Amino acid sequence: MKQPLWVPSEERKRNANMTKFIRFVNEKYGLNFTGYPELYDWSVKRSTDFWVAMWEFGEIKASRPYSTVVVNQDDMIESRWFPDAELNFAENLLRYRDDRTALIFKGEGQDPVRVTYAQLYDRVARLARSLRNMGIKAGDRVAGFMPNMIETVVAMLATTSIGAIWSSCSPDFGIKGVLDRFGQIEPRVLFTANGYYYNGKNFDSLGRVARIIEQIPSVEKVVVVPYIDPRPDISNLPKAVMFEDFLAPEEGLDIEFTQMPFNHPLYIMYSSGTTGVPKCIVHGAGGTLIQHLKELILHTDLKREDTIFYFTTCGWMMWNWLVSSLAVGATVLLYDGSPFYPGPDALFKMAQDEKITVFGTSAKYLAAVEKEGVKPREKFDLSPLKAILSTGSPLSVESFEYVYRDIKQDVCLSSISGGTDIISCFALGNPIGPVYPGELQCRGLGMDVHAFDANGRPVINQKGELVCTSSFPSMPIYFWNDPGNEKYKKAYFSVYPNVWQHGDYIEITDTGGVIIYGRSDATLNPGGVRIGTAEIYRQVESLDEIIDSLVVGQDWDNDVRVVLFVKLAEGVEFNEELVKKIKTTIRENTTPRHVPAKIIPVDDIPYTINGKKVELAVRNIIHGKPVENRDALANPEALELYKNIPELQY
Repeated sequence: MKQPLWVPSEERKRNANMTKFIRFVNEKYGLNFTGYPELYDWSVKRSTDFWVAMWEFGEIKASRPYSTVVVNQDDMIESRWFPDAELNFAENLLRYRDDRTALIFKGEGQDPVRVTYAQLYDRVARLARSLRNMGIKAGDRVAGFMPNMIETVVAMLATTSIGAIWSSCSPDFGIKGVLDRFGQIEPRVLFTANGYYYNGKNFDSLGRVARIIEQIPSVEKVVVVPYIDPRPDISNLPKAVMFEDFLAPEEGLDIEFTQMPFNHPLYIMYSSGTTGVPKCIVHGAGGTLIQHLKELILHTDLKREDTIFYFTTCGWMMWNWLVSSLAVGATVLLYDGSPFYPGPDALFKMAQDEKITVFGTSAKYLAAVEKEGVKPREKFDLSPLKAILSTGSPLSVESFEYVYRDIKQDVCLSSISGGTDIISCFALGNPIGPVYPGELQCRGLGMDVHAFDANGRPVINQKGELVCTSSFPSMPIYFWNDPGNEKYKKAYFSVYPNVWQHGDYIEITDTGGVIIYGRSDATLNPGGVRIGTAEIYRQVESLDEIIDSLVVGQDWDNDVRVVLFVKLAEGVEFNEELVKKIKTTIRENTTPRHVPAKIIPVDDIPYTINGKKVELAVRNIIHGKPVENRDALANPEALELYKNIPELQY
């Protein structure tokens, strides 16, 4: 019998937004649900009723109410939710206009900067006026090459208040990475800071921006936010103006929120681009809004009095997700810089100082701070903290145990999983349910998620392919420049007709939880047995000798052999004794098939800029295939370490 690591108290369950929603649904539809499993089953079987209830419970502001909930529901790509409703995304995020703190910006090594909801509204109003004055209109693209700071949020809200489309990437992207993204969508305005801080150093952005705008002729204006220097020299940057000079001078403006269809484009997001030019994924305003409200209010239990933080850059969909917390009226903490500066406990000190109640981070970060011996509960007062969220890669059982042992015992640890593709989650937290080690608590409401076996049948307590078998509002409305939806269909619908295949290898448990085993396109197949890479990482990275690792399948002798690359801790020698220890640890805790045929030490592991291991790129390298798009990587030079490795030739 599985034992939970945490069970919510009766008081917590009673006060949870999820409990209030269950009562709301029961009253609205004459039902008598008592818990999450019944609610979830209803939400996928009666999805139109569920999304109507979420619209009302989330108090969505719309100038034109819907008369139709969904059209073409049986066709996933052609389906459209609330097709005749009209609203404005920014208006929903700016529904509060009072003196509560809306945003706190904490730059690395800087004092926090605070902005109230009233001040935020005023700044957005002035910037929206400026954009309108230069002729920006609905459907135009505005891009941000920005750190995660207040002005980035202001620029996004001003853009979307007009019905224009916002797209951003973080300032650590190389020139080609930016051109591969913004070059496709042709923005009229580019917002940038003059630089950013990371790990105690500052980095200039304006030199790269000058070269970027040379190659994107659509850019009419570059708006520069001073950050690393209060008075940057922009005289050599064509079309440039300082942010404060660009802001309309009038005070006390009312924002003219342009009312747009529910499915009007809001954001353009990008696939990782590690196997080619990034795909430009277009998300609709209404679908993004209703899905984020569902996930924040119900699955995260976010309330007005909360302070929510997620460690993210503006190039990751978690930024978009985090900023939607404004619609709930919560305080959003924006952090920019290294999570380990000036020390490995920096973010936990910030959590204490700012009384963070919802702390979001990555599985990689939690594993890293545990390796560093960080024990926040011994050093910091984290009493306000009620939830820890983790995403980016599967969270190991050891990290679950670390959170409850060394961070906080009474906390809802919600590992969440979804993606840029849906700008939201397929599986996530349940504040009224237990937390089991290694499991995401539940499938998201309204998300008809299954694990499909090799025959395309849903299975429980078995590994399979993550699929979603019914349409939902936050599906992409289309891909940019994709006639006939060809790229869209190929990305998600090429394996199972009219069923979304997400590309994760998962198991749905009998308790309703979800275990993620890694990307299905990186799944290993030695002897025809499917193995998730996360199963191996969990064992290897529990060893003190190993800082990081990467595992791939190498085509060999008409089969696939498992190859494990390990990055060693400082002062550790790679020898037969260590190899034996690694193999024994894997064999004893998994199966003999999981044991790598080759274990090879390397100096670095390649990651995308969003912090995900790039197994496919390494697999291509060791098979002598090209890696087309290195600019999507945080450390592209690491790929050179995997070329022509002698141990892989025999």
